[in-house]
Amino acid sequence: MRTTVPAIRRTALSIAGAGALTLAGLAAAMPADAQTASTHPTTWQRACALPATAGQMACNALHVTSVTERVNAKGVTPNATPSGYGPSDLYSAYNLPSGGGAGATVAIVDAYNDPNAASDMATYRSQYGLPACTAASGCFKQVNQTGGTKLPRNSTSWSGEISLDLDMVSAIAPNAHIILVEASTASMTNLGTAVNTAVSLGAKFVSNSYGGSESSSDTGYDSTYFNHPGVAITVSTGDSGYKVEYPAASQYVTAVGGTSLVRASNTRGWSESVWSTSSAEGAGSGCSAYDPKPTWQTDTGCAKRTVADVSAVADPATGVAVYQTYGGSGWTVYGGTSVASPLIASVFADAGTPTASYPVTDIYSHTSALNDVTTGSTATCSPAYLCTAETGYDGPTGWGSPAGLTAFTG
Repeated sequence: MRTTVPAIRRTALSIAGAGALTLAGLAAAMPADAQTASTHPTTWQRACALPATAGQMACNALHVTSVTERVNAKGVTPNATPSGYGPSDLYSAYNLPSGGGAGATVAIVDAYNDPNAASDMATYRSQYGLPACTAASGCFKQVNQTGGTKLPRNSTSWSGEISLDLDMVSAIAPNAHIILVEASTASMTNLGTAVNTAVSLGAKFVSNSYGGSESSSDTGYDSTYFNHPGVAITVSTGDSGYKVEYPAASQYVTAVGGTSLVRASNTRGWSESVWSTSSAEGAGSGCSAYDPKPTWQTDTGCAKRTVADVSAVADPATGVAVYQTYGGSGWTVYGGTSVASPLIASVFADAGTPTASYPVTDIYSHTSALNDVTTGSTATCSPAYLCTAETGYDGPTGWGSPAGLTAFTG
């Protein structure tokens, strides 16, 4: 399904069946050339169906379905070359080094298996001139939720998430080792077990691009799966706008919100606003119903944990290039806060081994070393900062997006 919309607004379309949701928006810029605004609509859909029961998680990847049309409009063969932001764009936007991650191990936690994970990542890295990262060299490891080699069943939907995660770590921390830990199912208990395995295998940076509804069980999950002092655990805040998901609500993690990222004629060369649509999709935020407020968080609008802490690009209309062949046909574009979580985990990796018990506190200690996002909103709420960008802290973007590594260094 494809919808053409005026340039000043975005619309959302609901599609019945399998919990799928397709959103339509207008691209603020075409990242492949990223110099002029596009007049072509952007359509996308959730990679993973929304969870049907409590305790089940869904990936927060949004797969752009209009890439072929947009690429054709530029006179190139569909899927032959990447569309969407690549590594050099992200280095420029966030003032990051081009060869980061040396000595670090970054883990990504996902559900089910992508049988083409290693080969697809190799294609992405080759395309952008990044160093190879293979199992044979010891750089890449793909294991099940307990660290074994018998992998879960294949999933075309979660494979999109896996490709996105691997490509974002490759882009931002190209010299890091990578561990892909695949949970048997998308239950919080299995994904949480995979988090524990990632840490036990030596990862100091663990990305989680999934979420589900909060529950009274969450504080128990906190202590069982996410309380890992000295490890930077990032979690995407979700793609449902003014709403809180778990495990982003955990008091022990870095909750990562989302922005729209476009080139601009300013000193930075880029501009960011809250990622949102007219139907309240966008960067997740708000007050947790269950998780206690951590001592390092001092905003007054929430008695308990406030989401988010920090943010990065998530808008599918300003999405990133991904290479996916299992459940995909090659080069494509992804958005969602699933982009932002592995990106921020990799920024932590670029900054070096964490020294704080909970590395999220580094962000709160260096708030002036971030790009403050001050425009956009996902809803109308009270107090307004929980869903509307403001100077300083706000819910959808936290303290802002990376402006170098200072805010991620102890």
